[in-house]
Amino acid sequence: MNQTAADPNVSRAPAKVSSRIAMKLSRDKYLYLLAIPGILYFLVYRYIPMLGTVIAFQDYSPFLGFSDSPWVGWKHFRTILSAPEVIQVLWNTLYLSFLQIVFAFPAPIVLALMLNEVRSELYKRLIQTVVYLPHFLSWVIVVGIFIIFLRGEGLINHFLEVVLGWQPVDFLTNLSFFRPLIILQVLWKEVGWGTILFLAALAGINPDLYEASIVDGAGRWRQIWHVSLPGIRSTIVILLILRLGNVLDSGFEHIFLMQNSFNKEISNVLDTYVYYMGIEQSDFSFATAVGLFKGLIGLVLVLGANRLAKRFGEEGIY
Repeated sequence: MNQTAADPNVSRAPAKVSSRIAMKLSRDKYLYLLAIPGILYFLVYRYIPMLGTVIAFQDYSPFLGFSDSPWVGWKHFRTILSAPEVIQVLWNTLYLSFLQIVFAFPAPIVLALMLNEVRSELYKRLIQTVVYLPHFLSWVIVVGIFIIFLRGEGLINHFLEVVLGWQPVDFLTNLSFFRPLIILQVLWKEVGWGTILFLAALAGINPDLYEASIVDGAGRWRQIWHVSLPGIRSTIVILLILRLGNVLDSGFEHIFLMQNSFNKEISNVLDTYVYYMGIEQSDFSFATAVGLFKGLIGLVLVLGANRLAKRFGEEGIY
């Protein structure tokens, strides 16, 4: 006599699990139907393309295909770590990302704290509308506006020359202006939109804490330091972790539009480098290896930042 015959509960257990799953599927069938487009989007555009990363370990040729292209192991990754050009591109990317974290990440926090102190709802909504608008402009329009104003015969140089009597400044070709212009454009376009999450976090702070601080004699600055900032600390940490995950993502479209032959030495970042190697020089395997390398660094940074956040008592992102 076998075990199934001896213990009927063993054969009934899988049946019970299947019945429970079928009951849940039947009960929430409309919710699952709503989830299907999202699942298909991620499958088609996020997960299936990941299969193509195998060419990072091949000398891929479109004429031979995935199956017949020769396998080369870690050859392209060793090239990434040894080629001076890649090291320069990696340095450009890290430096630009560091500047964005230092200047562009705290800016929405400061603006949200300032907006939170505005007592007139009409004035507050007007400011929010004005600072949100640049987010809806494409990078083509943003960069185009800056180029029109900053080119040799643009409004800024016209003002410097006619009003101040200065010589025209080469804003678009001088290396020293490239990074400040990138940061300035990011601030103008995204700082207002970035305040949304922080304003939502500030709205969730218990008003009794502000009243208690006023009773204790705290002014506006004390309230911001001891009530507002601690109240949004978790949101700041989570967004910083997510930002670190994209630390090597400088924004291809933005950089590509601002790039020219005069500033390419410092404007060539990983995103544009992958484009030049993969599309212009048709070195698909090496470009894929660079992209995979970039993703792995981002993953390591997210895991490290998340662990560090938990060590300091925050919840992290998982």
